[in-house]
Amino acid sequence: MENSWNQRYAQEEYVYGTEPNGFFKEELLKLQPGRILFPAEGEGRNAVYAATQGWKVVAFDSSFEAKKKAEKLALKNNVTIDYQISTIEDFENEEKSFDAIVLIYVHTDNREENHRKLVKYLKPGRKLIIEGFSKNQLENNSGGPRNLSMLLSVEELKSDFKTMNDIQFSELDIELNEGLLHIGKASVIRVIATK
Repeated sequence: MENSWNQRYAQEEYVYGTEPNGFFKEELLKLQPGRILFPAEGEGRNAVYAATQGWKVVAFDSSFEAKKKAEKLALKNNVTIDYQISTIEDFENEEKSFDAIVLIYVHTDNREENHRKLVKYLKPGRKLIIEGFSKNQLENNSGGPRNLSMLLSVEELKSDFKTMNDIQFSELDIELNEGLLHIGKASVIRVIATK
């Protein structure tokens, strides 16, 4: 799997674009800058945007090609980000140390376990922001895994984040226009949660 991500990110063009995800951008602007975590961040478009808004950014991905492109994008935008090579399973950090955690199109085999692990890193009263493909995305060809178990449902996310104090879900169809690989009609779930 890691080799396939390296192959995907090895091309010069940013396969998911260089602009931040629209939902994430809208939600980030409502928050006071602090320390923010981007798991499975890919080529860095969201992490770099957060850094331009004054956030102290920690990001990681399993792909070294993704890291190279993220650091190049950060340099182009005159910001610095702490970008590490890691999987969610292997990532370690002090608990309750982030003011926000952002998961944009993060789809893993160990969804429940990974989500519960990541929540431990969030400070009480702080925000979790998610946009990912719903199980209905199998009917579309605008990106995402073709494995139903890796796609999201509101019921599963409610269970994953049952320790959160305030959680809002929206499930909707949108038109994606994010680089080469996220284009067209998409079925997504958006989550805003407070620990």
